[in-house]
Amino acid sequence: MMKADVDSMQPDYRTRSYYGQHGSFLWIDRLGVDARADTLLAYLRTVDQVGFSPKKFYVKDIENDLKRLRTLDFDTASNTISQVMARLEYHLTKAYLRYVNGQQFGYTNPFVLFNKLDVRKRDSINVGYRELFDLSMQRPTKYFWTNALQKIRHDSVGIYLQAIQPHGKLYDDLKQRLPKAVGTAARRKVICNLERARWRLDDEPDKHEKYVVINLPSMHLMARDHDSTLIMRVGMGALSTKTPLITSKIIRMDINPQWVMPRSIIEKSVVPQAGNKDYFDARRYFIRERKTGKRMDVTQVSADMLKSGQYFVIQEGGKGNAMGRIVFRFKNKFAIYLHDTSSREVFEKGNRGVSHGCIRLEKPFDFAVFLLGGKDEEAIERIRYSMEADIHPTYMDDNPSSDKKPAVEPVRLDRAKLIKSVQVKPTVPLFITYYTLYPNENNVMTEYPDVYGFDSVIYHQLLNYLP
Repeated sequence: MMKADVDSMQPDYRTRSYYGQHGSFLWIDRLGVDARADTLLAYLRTVDQVGFSPKKFYVKDIENDLKRLRTLDFDTASNTISQVMARLEYHLTKAYLRYVNGQQFGYTNPFVLFNKLDVRKRDSINVGYRELFDLSMQRPTKYFWTNALQKIRHDSVGIYLQAIQPHGKLYDDLKQRLPKAVGTAARRKVICNLERARWRLDDEPDKHEKYVVINLPSMHLMARDHDSTLIMRVGMGALSTKTPLITSKIIRMDINPQWVMPRSIIEKSVVPQAGNKDYFDARRYFIRERKTGKRMDVTQVSADMLKSGQYFVIQEGGKGNAMGRIVFRFKNKFAIYLHDTSSREVFEKGNRGVSHGCIRLEKPFDFAVFLLGGKDEEAIERIRYSMEADIHPTYMDDNPSSDKKPAVEPVRLDRAKLIKSVQVKPTVPLFITYYTLYPNENNVMTEYPDVYGFDSVIYHQLLNYLP
């Protein structure tokens, strides 16, 4: 049976490895097969309730061989007592490992699926991928497989199978929705989101009273603080520069930030303008050497120097900055953040996949007030003033002999009111997630388009278990 088994999922490898290393029988002893097999079979018969095929869990094979064994229905062809015993032992273990692994951790591995999906860079030797999934979650370890097999030996199968079932309101709601889903497309959407709900994430919104969720397919941000809710549209990563899935905590907001340009934009837009002072001045860009921090004369920096990665291209903070007037920081390895934008027209679009990965906010000031809980009125007023003030390097120049005077004299800034940064205390949990079926602000399950095609990726992997 091991030689004939070519299935390639991890539970299948584990089954072959166990018996290949002369593991003792788990389900069969000198008295035959006991109620542990019946308990497992009862759970396996329910896999169709989550869209899976009982055939992929050997339900009929196990039923038939249990009957043969218990009625002593053997022959000398393909159903000798040794063949029936072997099939039963092997199928029970294989189906058991498939089931407990899937129910406890999900039937797919999102780290493999999404972190080797988009090619970032390729050469004749290596391929570099863009990471898209960085949610902290439980995954099966060597201990899990050993422990799962021990549960069979210790006659703890029933207790264990009950303990590893997925839980949570979202999973239950989706499971109840599946029988009502009419048509292949509708069932496929429910099945993919059920799989997401099986992933055992270390942190989830339900664990908090105050949190922020950005469900990318909805292209909206939802911020909750007990019974209070703030909703706004967002712009997010384009299809070629997807926003990654992240769980983090918002720790700080910076007002009138400088924009440090990603290398992808430098290579695409700035390199062709190398040495063009008018281009840099019009956009308020400047160049800083990465190693020394020295501000460079833009006319002296060549295209090759910019492409070397040794120089930052930075846009001054203030009005017209690509990040708008405020940015919200949280720890992540992608240099992703939430921010305002000077391109307000993006929020009128249906498809708001427009950025290089960062998330643009429709109501950034309202979001700042939400994060502060509306309690620090002085900080809120200073944030408002700083976001509306006419910040420009020329206007900040106190030198009366400066020859950089604007054509129209600006309103004099009240520097005492300006504020550069505000800590968010306590920090606020942030969940950047991806569900194409998800409760809206009124807790009504809502369908969203598969904007990044992630449903297709999950569904293709789940074909191993589907009818």
